Amino acid sequence: MLPPTRTVLARDAGLYAMEQGLRRRGFTRVAGADEAGRGACAGPLVAAAAILPPGRRGEVPDLNDSKLLTPVIRERVYDEVVRRAVAWSVVIVPPGDIDARGLHVCNLAAMRRALASLSSRPEYVLTDGFPVAGLGVPGLAVWKGDQVAACIAAASVIAKVTRDRIMCELADTWPQYGFADHKGYATPEHSAALHTHGACPHHRFSYANVAVVAGTPGPRGTVSVAPAVGEAPAVGDVPEVGAVLAVDDDEDAWVGVASGGHGA
Repeated sequence: MLPPTRTVLARDAGLYAMEQGLRRRGFTRVAGADEAGRGACAGPLVAAAAILPPGRRGEVPDLNDSKLLTPVIRERVYDEVVRRAVAWSVVIVPPGDIDARGLHVCNLAAMRRALASLSSRPEYVLTDGFPVAGLGVPGLAVWKGDQVAACIAAASVIAKVTRDRIMCELADTWPQYGFADHKGYATPEHSAALHTHGACPHHRFSYANVAVVAGTPGPRGTVSVAPAVGEAPAVGDVPEVGAVLAVDDDEDAWVGVASGGHGA
């Protein structure tokens, strides 16, 4: 028996080529998943998933890895993604869960939950960097996926915009930390504020820099953090994040907000 044919993509085929290749193989609904806030020492971890429609409607202007977009363009792309998407969802993991369960466990669980929460079931899943088991459909972990696959880039924009809005809201309550500027990453300004004011409930106490200030390392040890590079503040008014739904099941505790889409 001959092995099945493979779909070969050129390295410079563009952001939409991977999904187009999968659709040619019969996978109509291709979902992407990504997270924001993995390297921050304050604030939640946010995971998102998205399915873009085929054809021109799924080609979102300026879509790219969220970290490569300016705040103004990122907000505009976010609006276009949620308007055009077949389905999208967001899952938020609070700092306490990260301290208790570990960053990597929470990251995978949040992406799995975001994918499971999509209103339209995906037929194939692309994830940024890490394979996610237990999805019930075939999938592929893509290195630097938010720069390679459109659906992952769309998820990265949803995750980052959602998280940035949350950090701006936290800045209203905890203005001394400058969350609206650095979004919880370990900038020199954030480190100075930590040493001056101590840690607040929204810091991750399992991270080394927070644990040193608090004097109480987290239950799972400490995670080293590097200073943030190029983290820009969001602009304009902060819209509502959405109605928060708290969920606690046998696998992971998580908090989910917002899902939507137009169906297949």
